[in-house]
Amino acid sequence: MILGIPTIRDRIVQQACKIVIEPVFEANFLDSSYGFRPKRDAKQATEKVKKELYKNWYVVDADIQGYFDNINHEILLGLLNRRISDRRVIKLCRQWLQAGVIENGKYYPTEKGSPQGGVISPLLANVYLHVLDSYWENHKELGVIVRYADDAVIVCRTRKDAELAFEHLKRIMTKLKLTLNPQKTKIVDMNKESFDFLGFCYQKFGKTQSGRKLPYMMPSKKAMKKVKDAIRVITCRKSAYEGLEQKVGKLNPLIRGWRNYFQHGNSTKRFKQLDEYVWMKLWRRVYYRRKQKKYRAHVLYGFRKWYATSRIEYFYYLNKKRYVAVF
Repeated sequence: MILGIPTIRDRIVQQACKIVIEPVFEANFLDSSYGFRPKRDAKQATEKVKKELYKNWYVVDADIQGYFDNINHEILLGLLNRRISDRRVIKLCRQWLQAGVIENGKYYPTEKGSPQGGVISPLLANVYLHVLDSYWENHKELGVIVRYADDAVIVCRTRKDAELAFEHLKRIMTKLKLTLNPQKTKIVDMNKESFDFLGFCYQKFGKTQSGRKLPYMMPSKKAMKKVKDAIRVITCRKSAYEGLEQKVGKLNPLIRGWRNYFQHGNSTKRFKQLDEYVWMKLWRRVYYRRKQKKYRAHVLYGFRKWYATSRIEYFYYLNKKRYVAVF
């Protein structure tokens, strides 16, 4: 992965360039693209996928291998040339793409890829994959594509449609000189399997009166592990010198941000699990600091009383009523 942190001067110039050219490309970008665009976000992308799963049963889960590191400069500059006539802007974009990197004091030129960290890099990445969006717009019989930057899924009605969409996808990737990850790119049968997209796990279960399964989206196992790891770091023994209020002050922004992102899915069960996990981790910090075991029952009572009246936030808001009701 190329991580390029531009200087202040470069950042200002990139921002100015983006302000000028973004409206030009936004006029052509399609509704299937949700990443790094004004008034569009991951929440809209995840809800669109769920909506399409009500009437479709197969998904092509696409994973582009090392997307940002493998963008072809000549293809990208050719796409920019189609919409931008000012040669100075094209020259600037070429210089940013080919700026190179310095590692251990030695300069290495960048022959392909777009450095992540640049102000203009997300826009250039969207310009490159607009080729994919446009192709699907002209071949709607292949299914519905939902793309967030380099994460994309194609929702299809039948397995035959999904297999055909997969073949077309491989052709476009070849045209763009990109590669699909063979281990992660797959066709998913929603009757039997699930898939992850933007932190959510999509599954179909339950039945309507007509006997059809319903789509559900909930935090994925990977997302759950990531947030639990973050909670563990905040509450670990290495931070034992911190008081409980200090730990709560660090936990609250994490809980709030995670809850705000995942609350529009079917996340109640996972939220309850995380609230119990937070309670357990904080209680353990108190429990193991009390050497005399005979006093631990009193400590538990005090901890529960403190927890019920503390300012800690909850993943699932009804859990607060449950904890407070004890006292």
